[in-house]
Amino acid sequence: MSHELLVEDLRVRYGRATALRGIDLRAGGGAITALVGPNGAGKSSALLAMYGSVGAAGGRILVDGEDVSRMKTSQRARAGIAIVPQGRQLFAHLTVRENLQVMAEMLKLPSGAVDSALDRFPILHTRVRSLAGVLSGGEQQMLVVTRALMGEPRVLLLDEMMTGLAPMIVQQLASTFKELAESGTVVVLAEPNIGALHRWLARGYVLIRGEVVAIGEAGGADLDRIYQRAVGLELADVIDDELAASHPAP
Repeated sequence: MSHELLVEDLRVRYGRATALRGIDLRAGGGAITALVGPNGAGKSSALLAMYGSVGAAGGRILVDGEDVSRMKTSQRARAGIAIVPQGRQLFAHLTVRENLQVMAEMLKLPSGAVDSALDRFPILHTRVRSLAGVLSGGEQQMLVVTRALMGEPRVLLLDEMMTGLAPMIVQQLASTFKELAESGTVVVLAEPNIGALHRWLARGYVLIRGEVVAIGEAGGADLDRIYQRAVGLELADVIDDELAASHPAP
């Protein structure tokens, strides 16, 4: 079964600061959907609002037609929304097994769920008694992904998880996400740029200053061109703002 995520007019504010200005996004199973933009564009705010760990100031989030906008984070997790957060957010002083056990208990999974989860990346079997804090960066990312997938989610949100990883690990993880998308899972990947990932993507949304400024369809090259143009416009706006601040009108 192929799932669908629909985001309508999603808005996020932090006090007086506006992070998202009403974005629309549609993502379905079959291939990966990208949300790209420079730092501060609102990518993390968008994913965290979809997951429920950041409150939305307005808009709707629907999964397979079900409105989850008013659900708590734990309810959304049980409804099939999972996230791999920026910074990993593991329990560094718990073992690999204990990190997975925490998720199993939260999702009320049956006994044996942890052992089944470890099969996704065999290297974790060899590290099962190691503290999460002593794993390599690639091993930590595999653990976070394994944790997120324990509930067999309908929607998987990935927040800048490829940054700083070795190319071999990036390819291994990208292959995993491609297989998930092809099986029907909605996979939304937020990254500051497309880089070598363009061949994995079906559609991409370019986010600048909390707004979707362009949408690129399958093929990746078109999205990359649109993104580079959007970043160029953003840089020009920043330069104009700095010039205006340093040379105020009389």
